[in-house]
Amino acid sequence: MIAADEEFLTGLPVFRHFEDVADPALYRALPPGWALAIADIVDSTSAIGSGRYKAVNMAGAAVISGVSNSLGRHDLPFTFGGDGAAVAIPPGGSPLAAVALSNVQRWVKDDLDLVMRVALVPIEDIRDNGFDIRVARFQASEDVSYAMFSGGGNSWAEARMKEGRYALPAAAAGARPDLTGLSCRWNPIPATHGKVVSIIAVPGPSQDMPAFRQLVMDVVDLAAQDARQGHPVPEDGPKLGFVREGLGLEARAGAAHRDLWGRMRRSLRILGETLLINLLNVTGLSLGRFSAERYRRSVASNTDFRKFDDGLKMTVDINAARLEKIRARLEAGRNIGTCYFGLHEQEAALMTCIVPSPLSRDHMHFVDGADGGYAAAASRLKQQMQAAPAR
Repeated sequence: MIAADEEFLTGLPVFRHFEDVADPALYRALPPGWALAIADIVDSTSAIGSGRYKAVNMAGAAVISGVSNSLGRHDLPFTFGGDGAAVAIPPGGSPLAAVALSNVQRWVKDDLDLVMRVALVPIEDIRDNGFDIRVARFQASEDVSYAMFSGGGNSWAEARMKEGRYALPAAAAGARPDLTGLSCRWNPIPATHGKVVSIIAVPGPSQDMPAFRQLVMDVVDLAAQDARQGHPVPEDGPKLGFVREGLGLEARAGAAHRDLWGRMRRSLRILGETLLINLLNVTGLSLGRFSAERYRRSVASNTDFRKFDDGLKMTVDINAARLEKIRARLEAGRNIGTCYFGLHEQEAALMTCIVPSPLSRDHMHFVDGADGGYAAAASRLKQQMQAAPAR
């Protein structure tokens, strides 16, 4: 990567107050020559309706893991969307990213029995069509910051991908991405205040961006009235579990195609590690530099339960009264053309993780609703947009 691109990454604005997330002054445009690696699951709503929410989330996180590992760096801007993801790719990285995307697509088909779309879209094409990709970072904890995206470029690229444009050649049967660090060990996280609610809000037909920014600030403020700002993960971290589907998904991610013995070895290792961490947590003991209690608490602080990707996305744990206030604010915005929105309620949250090293503190955790989440919210958003009268 050339010096100018490194300078772009290291010089991205970092903000700590999430209510500022829609402030356009915080964002910087991708430099020339960059591209967007993007993917999503075809008909994820049906897959989730069949109870396959863990597999759908694992597939989305695999895009980030596979592309990041292929380029040998985890500091590239990315966003997790529940049933897919997008990663900004620097000049020179596109060939490796394309192979990684195709390999993830093949792994998702072979091992998860899901269909994934993948595409690689040049930033110049996005700009030629009147959109842009602008990036900032939100400091989620002392150890992790997450990229936020504005400019409409991600949404434009996703729409073109769904039309079949920018598609990549399919990888050969048995091809595998490098999914080192991809983890799915956590039990579903039950709501403690009322419901876990996945919310998506995007600019409406008025395109009144100051009004949309105020709406985002209002919704964030309403969700944040809880002491933990609506955070769906307990402060002392979630519980590690032996959920069969999660165990199988992680074992598949670390084994070769049809390598049953490899999957078995991987499963036994995961079970052993989970048992050890639970034992350390119960006893309060440490293993070298690893503290189970400290790790679980950092898991909570390192999550991406709030984000901005051409619009607001949140998965929050809130009570019924607060939910109705948020719904009323969103409805008021929709009625005057400030926003479109989708909202989905469920009983629990779900977490998928990328852990570069058990001893590192920059482990990343992606939160979604456990029964539809962002995919269900996005489906309702789409229905709302289609039903809107022409202006």
